[in-house]
Amino acid sequence: MVYNIENLDHTVLLELYKNMLKPRLIEEKMLVLLRQGKISKWFSGIGQEAISVGITMALNSDEYILPMHRNLGVFTTRNIPFYRLFAQWQGKASGFTKGRDRSFHFGTQQYKIIGMISHLGPQLGVADGIALASKLKNKNQVTAVFTGEGGTSEGDFHEALNVASVWQLPVLFCIENNGYGLSTPTNEQYSCKDLAERGIGYGMESHIIDGNNIVEVYTKVNEIAESVRQNPRPVLLEFKTFRMRGHEEASGTKYVPQELMNEWAKKDPIQNFQEFLKNENILKGEVEVKISEDITHEINEHLEVAFNEEAILPNETLELNDVFQKFEYQEFKNNKEEKKIRFIDAISESLKQSMERYNDLVIMGQDIAEYGGAFKITEGFVEQFGKDRVRNTPICESSIIETAMGLSIAGIKSIVEMQFADFITSGFNPVVNYLAKSYYRWNQNADVVIRMPCGGGVAAGPFHSQTNEAWFTKTPGLKVVYPAFPYDAKGLLNTAINDPNPVLFFEHKGLYRSIRQEVPVDYYTLPYGKASVLRTGNDVTIISYGSAIHWALETLNNNPDISADLVDLRTLQPLDTQTIYDSVKKTGKAIIVQEDSLFGGIASDISALIMEHCFEFLDAPVKRVASLETPIPFAKQLEEQYLAKNKFETELKTLLAY
Repeated sequence: MVYNIENLDHTVLLELYKNMLKPRLIEEKMLVLLRQGKISKWFSGIGQEAISVGITMALNSDEYILPMHRNLGVFTTRNIPFYRLFAQWQGKASGFTKGRDRSFHFGTQQYKIIGMISHLGPQLGVADGIALASKLKNKNQVTAVFTGEGGTSEGDFHEALNVASVWQLPVLFCIENNGYGLSTPTNEQYSCKDLAERGIGYGMESHIIDGNNIVEVYTKVNEIAESVRQNPRPVLLEFKTFRMRGHEEASGTKYVPQELMNEWAKKDPIQNFQEFLKNENILKGEVEVKISEDITHEINEHLEVAFNEEAILPNETLELNDVFQKFEYQEFKNNKEEKKIRFIDAISESLKQSMERYNDLVIMGQDIAEYGGAFKITEGFVEQFGKDRVRNTPICESSIIETAMGLSIAGIKSIVEMQFADFITSGFNPVVNYLAKSYYRWNQNADVVIRMPCGGGVAAGPFHSQTNEAWFTKTPGLKVVYPAFPYDAKGLLNTAINDPNPVLFFEHKGLYRSIRQEVPVDYYTLPYGKASVLRTGNDVTIISYGSAIHWALETLNNNPDISADLVDLRTLQPLDTQTIYDSVKKTGKAIIVQEDSLFGGIASDISALIMEHCFEFLDAPVKRVASLETPIPFAKQLEEQYLAKNKFETELKTLLAY
């Protein structure tokens, strides 16, 4: 192995060696502990240390790195205390996830490291968001993100590269090409000669680097990083290396030809560099011994600290309190000046006033800039706030949601507009597995609002008419808001933007231009978890939200003899159960109507809650009314048959007659 040390000080060379030796010695110890049953799982990076160490040393300490599970060298080179890593792997409280996640599935703002999730791909888009924040704040910083060659097959990889290229984001996309994705060799993963070639398709500079040569890794990445700081752009780096142990220890390496193992064993990054340093008289015998002894002593000392730490005692209150970042609702009262506006205008006013309130708030979505969005809600915004803050996106929902997460990590609020709520399926993974879980896992909030134009009644067919709120109300870590009136829409959207937690904000398209209401002109907020009682009565409680509230109002207007409490939930997570219970205990009957199809909808949960908490007050079974158990059709007459609107009155009268 050839090392070009022409411009490197001996101190730097010894630091490179020492930083590679740290993760190697830790790993060797972990493999012993794994066999002893003292840790549960291990993903080995033995043979790949040069990549983690070289990249980390090339970056500044205030620049973010997003590693994977074979990048222990990133964590140790950033000088995270060993005992905290050991505690993390043992599920102890002084780790980074309070026992809620394992291995390297964590992040730490203190050390500017953002760990992976098992789905691999999302961290690439998150890196885009962090890099975007750096660019918006003119920080001249680089973000480095790791993936394996297997991860480059995921859609998130391609979306993230495309976004970074279009927006010229300062990201180093680092591919550790180590030969196998678990047991699948590279010739079954991709058919191009080198993964670096993929950069060409995205108009992106790319390089191939010997991932086992620490000097080459460090010097090339250092040079590229400095260039990117001065001229922000994404760069694709393919590091050629090899995985010397199994995907994780239990999987073994029987699927790898022995001659291939022997060939790569000769390229061990630490042994080769150690021999080179000795030959150059840079690493002297006594220094070599001292470095090894010091690291070994540090490992043993910190292991003792971690082993002696008490096991976590389960505390239900702590667990529940850590699902969301604490949000102190701040009430901004509405003023006396009002004007009658449409639902769509209320949304637009909220967005505009929030953009004025937060001078770095970013809105992202397809066609939202000059075009003003599919529904013209952001029309004129780009002229007032500029294209940095009102950003047209490529058609890549997953990466844009991940970018929003990255912005949050870097301290910037963002709003993502789904052109239609149906399209959230293309970004489902980062919503339910990244945004929803990050605060619970390692105290990183997702300061993101996702706007969800939804619902039927507009003859838009199966892909533009769904109301899919139930997918998210069952996911801990997400808040779900679903207003039915302009006044509620403006006040609740303002609150959602203020909230540092992820919010799915549903806006029924059928209400956009059909519902008008007197709405305060100035900025105001409304609290979550406070239902609105639109009508009061004694015979039945009607519970609903969104467009279905208007079906209920129409039914009551057509039947003035029906004495009913009509409860508009307004927010589904959190849910105002107290108003529901108080009303049902008064009336003795309850009917829940939703636009979504019946099975698995929120009406089912509300029904169960009423049965559990109000059973002795009921005079009839709780009734659920929902749309057909089919996808929502296009033709007007089929859509009318699908929607629950036309059967609600009959079901209500049947319940009253029970």
